[in-house]
Amino acid sequence: MSAFVFLVEHDRGAIAETTLGGLRAAREVAAAARLDLHAAIPGTSGDALADEVATHGPAGIHLLHHELLDDYGPDAWAAGASQLADSLGATAVAATGTDRGNEVLAHLAAVRDEAMVANCLTVSVGADAWEMTRVRWGGSLHERSSLTGDLKLLTFAPHAREPEPVGAGDASTATFTPTLDAVHATTVVRDRTETAAGVTLATAPVVVSGGRGVGSAEGFAPLEALAARLGGVVGCSRVVTNNGWRPHSDQVGQTGTVVAPDLYIACGISGAVQHWVGMMNAKHVLAINTDAQAPMVTKADWAVVGDLETIVPAILAEIDRRHG
Repeated sequence: MSAFVFLVEHDRGAIAETTLGGLRAAREVAAAARLDLHAAIPGTSGDALADEVATHGPAGIHLLHHELLDDYGPDAWAAGASQLADSLGATAVAATGTDRGNEVLAHLAAVRDEAMVANCLTVSVGADAWEMTRVRWGGSLHERSSLTGDLKLLTFAPHAREPEPVGAGDASTATFTPTLDAVHATTVVRDRTETAAGVTLATAPVVVSGGRGVGSAEGFAPLEALAARLGGVVGCSRVVTNNGWRPHSDQVGQTGTVVAPDLYIACGISGAVQHWVGMMNAKHVLAINTDAQAPMVTKADWAVVGDLETIVPAILAEIDRRHG
């Protein structure tokens, strides 16, 4: 039986939020293809993740050790995954379709002169070709693709699968040292600037988002208060950033941040497709809007039709009343 290699994405030992969901998708495809699933963890800072990764079903875990892997570098990560795939006789390599996952697999595809299919939702394994449905244009359309080749390269759409541990984990763990040199250090991390601490827009359990209906930068004050009460963060639509009311880092949508909170509260947001594809993976959606026919209202789990300048303060007052 050949191997299916899944690249475990982490940042200096902190596992990426969507990685374990991607590992579940890889486990399912590997089983359908009758391939042994192997997890590759680049850099010594990722060694501590082996026990957690083992509970998600790989047959083997490979700790990729080299000084060029101590921090993120797409050239080095791709080369390490490629060399591991060769050593295992792998016929497929995958990652989660984050910015890093797609970048590494694209590098790998270029070096190996193979095709790569990004952001797969489903994969059907055939004798020669794999058929997949993948996300295109930020989620506004789904495309059916066919992948052939000696080494199949793909990424799984973030949140396409939720993590699902399968047991205590009895995967074998081994160290693998790839051969890397200066050519694999074209892109390296030299420094970092901390722009935000604590809960981020991408990881918040609650996102309180505002659109054109908020009216102004000052109009976001009640939304900030509501997010703080609920342990969440504030997001916004593209028109808000275009108007200069909030920074681009707060934007949710196709050209902003893709979120998947437990609760998404959309205040004064019409729900254009570019925004919807950025938050459609939210478990629950509450829309507050004066337009009962707005797309966000018709698609939401719950909707309050009315003026958010009245409704949001009323929600705050009720939260405060319940908490004394």
